[in-house]
Amino acid sequence: MNISLPNLSLVVLVGVSGSGKSSFGKRHFLDTEVISSDECRGWISDDANDQSVSGEAFELLEFIVRKRLAHGRLTVIDATNLEHGFRQKWVRLAREFHVLPVAIVLNIDEKICAARNETRPDRNFGAHVLRRQQSSLRRSLYKLKKEGFRYVFRLDSESDVDACTIERTKLWNDRTELTGPFDVIGDVHGCCEELQSLLETLGYERYDVPKEPGWATLCYRHPEHRRATFVGDLVDRGPQSLNVLSLVRNMVMHDDALCVPGNHDVKLLRKLSGKNVQVRHGLAQTLEDLATVPESEQPEFNQSLIEFLDSMVSHLVLDRGKLVVAHAGLPESMHGRASGRVREFALYGATTGERDEYGLPVRLNWAADYRGDAMVVYGHTPVAKTEWLNHTINLDTGCVFGRSLTALRYPELETVSVPALKTYYESPKPIVDVDELSAQQSADDVLDAKDVMGKRVISTRLRAGITVREENATAALEVMSRFAIDTKWLVYLPPTMSPAETSRRPGFLEHPDETFTYYRERLVSKVVCQEKHMGSRAIVVVTKGAETARRRFGVTGDQAGVIYTRTGRPFFNSDSLEHALLARLQESMSRAGFWDQHQTDWACFDCELMPWSAKAQELLKTQYAAVAAAASSSIPVATEQLKTTQCRLDTIDAQPNTELQDMLQRLEQSSENIDRFRQAYRQYCWEVDSEDDFKIAPFHLLATENASHTDKDHHWHLDQISNVVQHDPVLMVTRSKTVDLDDATSQQEVTDWWLEMTAQGGEGMVVKPLSFIHHSKRKERPELIQPAIKCRGKEYLRIIYGANYDVEENLKRLRQRHLGRKRSLALREFALGVESIERFVAKKPLRRIHECVFAVLALESEPVDPRL
Repeated sequence: MNISLPNLSLVVLVGVSGSGKSSFGKRHFLDTEVISSDECRGWISDDANDQSVSGEAFELLEFIVRKRLAHGRLTVIDATNLEHGFRQKWVRLAREFHVLPVAIVLNIDEKICAARNETRPDRNFGAHVLRRQQSSLRRSLYKLKKEGFRYVFRLDSESDVDACTIERTKLWNDRTELTGPFDVIGDVHGCCEELQSLLETLGYERYDVPKEPGWATLCYRHPEHRRATFVGDLVDRGPQSLNVLSLVRNMVMHDDALCVPGNHDVKLLRKLSGKNVQVRHGLAQTLEDLATVPESEQPEFNQSLIEFLDSMVSHLVLDRGKLVVAHAGLPESMHGRASGRVREFALYGATTGERDEYGLPVRLNWAADYRGDAMVVYGHTPVAKTEWLNHTINLDTGCVFGRSLTALRYPELETVSVPALKTYYESPKPIVDVDELSAQQSADDVLDAKDVMGKRVISTRLRAGITVREENATAALEVMSRFAIDTKWLVYLPPTMSPAETSRRPGFLEHPDETFTYYRERLVSKVVCQEKHMGSRAIVVVTKGAETARRRFGVTGDQAGVIYTRTGRPFFNSDSLEHALLARLQESMSRAGFWDQHQTDWACFDCELMPWSAKAQELLKTQYAAVAAAASSSIPVATEQLKTTQCRLDTIDAQPNTELQDMLQRLEQSSENIDRFRQAYRQYCWEVDSEDDFKIAPFHLLATENASHTDKDHHWHLDQISNVVQHDPVLMVTRSKTVDLDDATSQQEVTDWWLEMTAQGGEGMVVKPLSFIHHSKRKERPELIQPAIKCRGKEYLRIIYGANYDVEENLKRLRQRHLGRKRSLALREFALGVESIERFVAKKPLRRIHECVFAVLALESEPVDPRL
């Protein structure tokens, strides 16, 4: 016997002890696919025959089966399964997870089973047990189909078992091997002229197929082998249902199209099959149209029409599981599954059981809760315009009601529509154009904490498997819910940045040489060295106006942009100050021709905003200024006391006290270092009375409409920004130099520039590979390397590590710092930041963007030395 099993099914082995179920399972299935009740007993009690734990063993078995079915894995239950109650449990479980229940019965002679059991010391039960089992098996043989098993296979002898082969087959809805391109077309409803116009607009060419009884010869084919894919409801309400059926059937038969059924198509099938169907909602028009087929051709035509309608499966899973087409949509748990409930949902969707004011069923918005990776394209419920909602799109734009017929080009994700020639049928419910927030933006008004809570593993384009711990996610949610800006603006958070490797040069903790070495060893040929402004990191999102903010970001009100910190908080406490600075940036972008050049009405910049004191005032007061004040008041007193002590000792002993002298010298040095410490932080602070007193230094143009600019090199970014900043003194250029890492002279010139800049009070510089994203090629597998390394000057590091950090004994200790954790954090946050901005540009749901944004903020809770 050849047993044909669906790829996704729940297989129940049925047979008495000794019938060979376990051997059969090992022969035909993977070890991981077979879940044995005996093994579950063994896992619990170390004894596979311990009947006292059978209850717990079957609980464990069911738990494992549930997990496997939820993940879409074929599962085999290895137990006797002779009791009706147990088998019913497995059938219910299969239905719950929308998989096909299959029974394989090993009906082996009782004497053979008894002989096998005698050779096994662990099967020492009496003959009466086997007789009772055999009796139960005989009673069960003819009940399995009635119990709900979709397929029942019976092996009645050892030779049957030995000769048995198992073939795995795909479900009919599994067309994952078809990768497209596709043109998915919404509900046609008998509008054949509009369908032909749409196909021709999409580039399809008309041709005729051989005449068959009752069918028209009309057909279309795309010269580039695109495939039309219909979401159902081909018939009813419109004037040419027969022609639509002919066109679609011919395209399907000649491999130019795919089609899933709509509820109207299924209703027509039931009518043709003799079922008692109410002739309403346009069915009467379809039947009149079909009646025009000559009487002599009617029987053959009706049979072929029934076969065509019946051949359509509930939904299609295409392009390796990336695309799902179903008439009324389909939640993720039903993708690629087969059950009555799957078919019912695909045809009708889900309803509340209530009726609205127009007498129509109140439908549940399944797409608002959709979280699947596959794109779902559907129709069924007419909408005024196509809109994306959580990776789903409704293409029924009400052609038969006088609106339009729409197609989605895949994978381009472009919609193409043709207008209806007339109103063929009055809609029972008004199709209202809503000129407010999009469906996605409305759904994003309330974010679900479950989308960001708990331990999470996030895959990004640049780095897979970024883990966010549960406690860190909780801390991030606390910050976001209490302190963050309107989260609809929050499309990006910048990564932390690692410092240079520790320098061994006398008097230096950081030096450009180590940074150049890091990149040179990773086969980077050129780096860009940018002046590091001593300010606060700021992300600036700016639009052309409030209308753009509403359309693109879903933000209502008069906001035209936002300035926020690297932790997602408002940069300014004053809305008027933020608005004034954004207005100046808007004006500069307009004067530079930025909007037209980039074909955009919004932009996102990564910036440094100065003065540092504008955001760090409390830090200055409580930490830096307090340290300087305490040292300035205590050091003179200590010095005076030591000098007094020295004078007293000198009167007693003519020999100088070297220990006191060393202490005095250290105090004198500390006094000088405190002056340097105070000077270091003061030069980054100044009074601000208006927007004229601020400086904004953009250094990355992260994104504009339809483009994230992480694929451009840093020269491009600075060039775009320099065109804007020259138009307003509040905006500031970021100075930079390019270094050839194979040229020692080039490196020395930049090192001299760094020494000069830091000697004048500059913080230092940031060294980056010329390309925004760079992978090292020194290993077989490309490795993402640090996107930027900061190299800070001696005096700035005095603020970070303390006034006396450069005393040799302190430097020796500080040189033991470890950068591994910091650099790992920087790479993970960089990958998440790039992913979030790319998802926003691709118009992904806000929850998908915030998955990355929240993760960056959560990673900031990891314990890393804040001085690095």
